[in-house]
Amino acid sequence: MGGHVGALSVSSSCIHFPHPRLPRLSRNRRPFAVATMSDDPISEWILTEGNATKITRISPIGGGCINVARRYDTDGGSFFIKTNRSIGPAMFEAEALGLNAMYDTRTIRVPKPFKVGPLPTGGSYIIMEFIEFGGRGGNQSVLGRKLAEMHKAGKSEKRFGFDVDNTIGSTPQINIWSSDWVQFYAEHRLGYQLKLALEQYGDQTIYERGQRLIKSMEPLFENVIIEPCLLHGDLWSGNISSAKNGEPVILDPACYYGHNEAEFGMSWCAGFGGSFYNAYFEVMPKQAGFEKRRDLYMLYHYLNHYNLFGSGYRSSAMSIIDDYLRTLSA
Repeated sequence: MGGHVGALSVSSSCIHFPHPRLPRLSRNRRPFAVATMSDDPISEWILTEGNATKITRISPIGGGCINVARRYDTDGGSFFIKTNRSIGPAMFEAEALGLNAMYDTRTIRVPKPFKVGPLPTGGSYIIMEFIEFGGRGGNQSVLGRKLAEMHKAGKSEKRFGFDVDNTIGSTPQINIWSSDWVQFYAEHRLGYQLKLALEQYGDQTIYERGQRLIKSMEPLFENVIIEPCLLHGDLWSGNISSAKNGEPVILDPACYYGHNEAEFGMSWCAGFGGSFYNAYFEVMPKQAGFEKRRDLYMLYHYLNHYNLFGSGYRSSAMSIIDDYLRTLSA
């Protein structure tokens, strides 16, 4: 799917967005700058701060089920706009913070966010850079190298987490700061998804086995150096494209600072090949036990798919849990 950036893509069968289920921003977190209200805040910003004097065309862009996406062409260039008529600015604030964090590493290409704000009739919008797509995915080795450079450059003194909670798909993603990665991943990633499965489906079996795994997974991280790297957080094929010049572009993030290996949790739906991993590990060397931890990071996303889309993903999640329980003798 070419020609735009920033829409919630659904071109792959890996993920769909049936309904928004969004978090509140955590207390004491720094929000993205939110625009003031006006009758047409999008056009107002473009014509005052967007270096444009005239909007020449507004055209719809297909892609997502949560948001409406449009391209605004002006005499000063083009902008990509997403709007949501039923949700306040918190979701777009979190997206903008994530995009800015990745953008500021000056490594991999991401669309620059410009403004987030409320719509006068309810809902919210985000204005961002428009990037003309040249194709999906692009050069795998360049993507791997650029992603590794982002992980290497993006660090946080606050350790693991993010300044705001955000969403993974349409599921809340809790990003409370933690100094312990294993505890963070156990509580705010696997534990949170297991709790959702119990609440939504009454799935006592997956909940109890998942809790056993959480309590016994510490050996998987022995002798591993874990630094808080800036992660895209939802890196699947629908969120990877390339610009006209072939430069890889990543979009629609669920950013947080975590173990770099967690970035590959959606690899079952990303199409990463050998050239991608070879280039990545040249910049961020592979650590011992990577293969043993890979499924643990996939489990988070399989559980999320189970919670979003139902029982079709339950068996994959349960298989990973049971395999680890056997391996760890838990």
